[in-house]
Amino acid sequence: MNKAQLFEQIQKKRSFLCVGLDTVLEKVPQHLLKYKDPVLEFNKQIIDATQDLCVAYKPNTAFYEARGVQGWQSLIDTWKYIPKSIFSIADAKRGDIGNTSAMYADAFFNEEKSGMSFDSITVAPYMGEDSVSPFLNYADKWVILLALTSNPGHRDFQTQAITEGKLYEEVIRVSSTWANSEQLMYVVGATRGAEFENIRRLAPNNFLLVPGVGAQGGSLGDVCEFGLNDQCGLLVNSSRGIIYASNGEDFAERAREEALKLQREMEQILSSNGLL
Repeated sequence: MNKAQLFEQIQKKRSFLCVGLDTVLEKVPQHLLKYKDPVLEFNKQIIDATQDLCVAYKPNTAFYEARGVQGWQSLIDTWKYIPKSIFSIADAKRGDIGNTSAMYADAFFNEEKSGMSFDSITVAPYMGEDSVSPFLNYADKWVILLALTSNPGHRDFQTQAITEGKLYEEVIRVSSTWANSEQLMYVVGATRGAEFENIRRLAPNNFLLVPGVGAQGGSLGDVCEFGLNDQCGLLVNSSRGIIYASNGEDFAERAREEALKLQREMEQILSSNGLL
């Protein structure tokens, strides 16, 4: 999916919502435990309930890898169930020396080898260009680089002053020479609202993946005030606030209700900014 196609989906659904599939077996409603793969069944019902309201799904791969072989199969089967018209993000935060990154790229992008082929993957840029380029070698895939995250520890490195500004600013400046906005996105936490104006100065045309709205306290209004561009340019993620809205038999219906609240707010924002 290229940038124009992603924006087309945003306009069609009047939404820039990404639903995070951070599914924990212990939080799956009890009535689903009768299924061979309760995590997969949970994800399928969430997808069925929300697919007309969102433009992306983002499984955090750690929640699947922690369950070993069974969890990895759940991830593969979840990817297969996501409609191909919806942008898929492997939230894997990989980043290693080049030959290792090449294997990670195959793991998440090469369906023939691994059984899945996500549209994009989150990548940590700390080890530099040669650790990121194997993912960029897949011309039809996206790399979503960690830039400014929402966790408290972001202060340890990301906002530290260097010769020219802050470290996260240098990450954006340098990485923008590796690929253009048709292949490179950035992760920017919603709780960093005051920095969005500065980030848009550095990356005016790139899509930003924005976690932290909802349970983590980020404000959609603050994000959009400075984060929107002429193709929306935002994928705003909500995970726990949607998928764990209920732990009963009505979990999918309640997830839809929470997704619908965000979609309606997003529709209003898109409309008021002339993007529909």
